[in-house]
Order: sequence, then structure tokens, then C-alpha cells
Amino acid sequence: MNLNEFSPNQPVILGFDPGKDKCGLAVMGLDRQLHYHQVVPASAAIASIETLRQKYPVSLLVMGNQTTAKQWKQKLQQELLQTLNIMLVDERYSTLEARDRYWQMYPPQGLTKLLPKGMRQPPRPIDDIVAILLIERYLNRLTESTVNRQ
Repeated sequence: MNLNEFSPNQPVILGFDPGKDKCGLAVMGLDRQLHYHQVVPASAAIASIETLRQKYPVSLLVMGNQTTAKQWKQKLQQELLQTLNIMLVDERYSTLEARDRYWQMYPPQGLTKLLPKGMRQPPRPIDDIVAILLIERYLNRLTESTVNRQ
């Protein structure tokens, strides 16, 4: 899903939620402006990352630190055409948080509105929203450490 057609001038962060079958990708500026998010098949993840790097000035890849992180980090370092700094971020509870964020981004319509919040299931995979949250967690960690140093 393309949110903006322009390419930002400032560096952006690529969020990556790796999985066995599908992966979430997101591109966000340091100003927290969201430029892109999409769920792609795992087999197309590397090619999708390369395409995004051609379109956006990606300075860093942020990915979750759980299940498949080690294998994916190794795969990225081996297969990407140009090396890319990879930062691992704590991804605990990110799926639950992504479900809530989905409904903030896409408010429920029709009968779904009547369901209690905890029973609503997003109608599509939300790995891209997890990728957005991973970037936000990384940026929050940066701003917290800056504030604590002052």
C-alpha cells in the first residue's frame, strides 16, 4: 500500500517483521511519517526490500528479535546487494498491539463495530503493522536515551 508517491529527502527506516510464510514491511521517516506498508510472501521479501531501497533512502533496517530473527538477519546479510545496518528490536506483544493499531488505522464498519474490541479479528494479515510498531519502538528507544542523557 503506497501512502505517498514522493520519495522523502531524509533517511528513512525500513521495518521488517520476518516470518516463515509472510513478512511485514514498512518505511517510516525519522519524523514518523509513514511512507509505505505491505505484507509480502516470505519468498519475495528480499526482492521487496531491494525495491524499497531503490525507491527510498533507507538508512537502517529494524526487525523483531524473536523466532526467526537470527536466520533472517544472516539471510539479509548474505543476499542483499548492498550491506544494510540491521537493528534488532524487542517484538514481544507486538502482534496484540498491531491488532489494536489496525482498528485505529481502519475503524470497524457495519456489524464489526458491534463486536467487543477483544473479539475483533482484522480481516487481513497485520505483519506490516507489526513492522510499523517495530520502527516506532526503535525511535522511542532513541528518544528515551536522548532525554535520559540530558
